Amino acid sequence: MTTQPPPQIFSPARRLAVRRRALSLQARPGAAKYLADDMTEDLIERLAFLRHEPRRVLLIGMVPDSLHGGLEAQGATVTRAEPASGFSDEQPFPETGFDLIGSFGTLDAVNDLPGALIHIRNALAPGGLAIASFVGAGSLPALRAAMLEADGDRPAPRLHPAVDVRAGGQLLQRAGWADPVIDSRPLDVRFSNLSSLLADLRSQALTNVLSQSGPALTRKQYSIVKELFGSGTLERFEILTLSGWKR
Repeated sequence: MTTQPPPQIFSPARRLAVRRRALSLQARPGAAKYLADDMTEDLIERLAFLRHEPRRVLLIGMVPDSLHGGLEAQGATVTRAEPASGFSDEQPFPETGFDLIGSFGTLDAVNDLPGALIHIRNALAPGGLAIASFVGAGSLPALRAAMLEADGDRPAPRLHPAVDVRAGGQLLQRAGWADPVIDSRPLDVRFSNLSSLLADLRSQALTNVLSQSGPALTRKQYSIVKELFGSGTLERFEILTLSGWKR
């Protein structure tokens, strides 16, 4: 029986370009890093609560240097991986035997999410812990509403489909993570204008990487989105976190 490949919702080439641009932007002063910082803080809190002291660690994504240094200071050997540098979430990992794998904001735009979660589990040592955080369903409601209004009767695919808590639980069961925990938390950010939001999305690799994306906004549509988004709009990011063990 032939296994059907997953649908190609996201473009690997566009994803690579977006992440490379984000890495370049992250090097600039004042670049937005609040999503990675929030995910890092959450991971540290979970490790403390679980009293898990990993010796070999794999950190995937745009990880703050402070987390890398902190884990090394506790005696861990840390390996870092980034899709923009050739790491593939959807292929078997080149190394295994990790006591902790932390994934930061990379799983929201993979075509084979169940496969990526299986690869994470397989790369763990027995008794190893995986914690994966990424932007989930319910994110960017103000921007979504403004774009829908600007598109009128024919909405175009502009923002990514996203995973919610229920789907996250089903995915972890399929991937074989033991004692899975799935939760979602909001992170609200106020923006001075639409341009400020778009700049933050670019610097955090959250712009459109759909394989079949809609046409670019016309000048009129952009003006509508800009007006509807408004000055001082409070936008929400829902951060989904999946965690589990390898038994």
